[in-house]
Amino acid sequence: MKTRQFSAWLMAGVVMSTVFTSCKKSDDTATLPAIGGYNSANDIASANLLAHFPFEGTNTERKSGTAAQSAVNATFTTGASGQGQALNLTAGYVSFPALAALNSTGSLPSFTVSTWVNVKNNGSSPSSFITIARANEWAGSVNLLAETGQRKTTSDTLNVKGLLVQKASDGNASFQDNVNSADKGGDQAFKGAGKWSHLVFVYDASTSKITLYGNGKKINNPDYENRAYNNAPLGNLNLYPVTNIIIGAWGTNLPGGKPDSWQQPMTGQIDEVRIYSKALSSGDISSLYQLEAAGR
Repeated sequence: MKTRQFSAWLMAGVVMSTVFTSCKKSDDTATLPAIGGYNSANDIASANLLAHFPFEGTNTERKSGTAAQSAVNATFTTGASGQGQALNLTAGYVSFPALAALNSTGSLPSFTVSTWVNVKNNGSSPSSFITIARANEWAGSVNLLAETGQRKTTSDTLNVKGLLVQKASDGNASFQDNVNSADKGGDQAFKGAGKWSHLVFVYDASTSKITLYGNGKKINNPDYENRAYNNAPLGNLNLYPVTNIIIGAWGTNLPGGKPDSWQQPMTGQIDEVRIYSKALSSGDISSLYQLEAAGR
């Protein structure tokens, strides 16, 4: 009888503790001190957030409720902040159909793409983190990737590339990119491989600049920021129609594609993918990094 009573008290305590913890966690976001004027990462440029893939145990885009078309070698693991969940890939990817928000006219004259990555195949092949794909091509209109093996100086250095492909006025495909040149040292020697790192790729139509951020700091080579085609600034982009949103692979890795040998799906983890229809400021990028790092 005593044992049963003690067990009942113990169970009641566990339930109450769980309820209290759950309630406290939901209340914390509103009561904790603001970061950059924001209480939650979802508050940053909310009107310009076109897509958000939180990977909280499901392959569903949060804004539209769009489910994935396919998931290859994809499971879930602990999230970047140590809370929630993240996408876990073993030479795998998740592919989504084209979202209406990304195909609407003028939706991406400027843009920001943000994600957390934990790259595990840094020593073997390049990794594609996010591809906003165009038809029948390995490179999408917007691509955030790691160029492993081409410019890597040490095993923990992550060579990040932001690549956009737009339809130029003469009808040609205009490839534009920026990278962090690790051999330059400083913040460009980004030690982001083999652990969770926050990456942001920004194109600002008002300046025609491509910039890259790692863990809240600008890491790109400033020599490659200003982008032009035929000696004219890029300005507003004319991107190709979106066919898929691919997390962890290239367009050619989808069924029916013919990938080159270096185009291998990613091994590692990805979390909190966000796509915005504006160029976020450096202050907002810092706030986004800090809020997501805190699980907010």
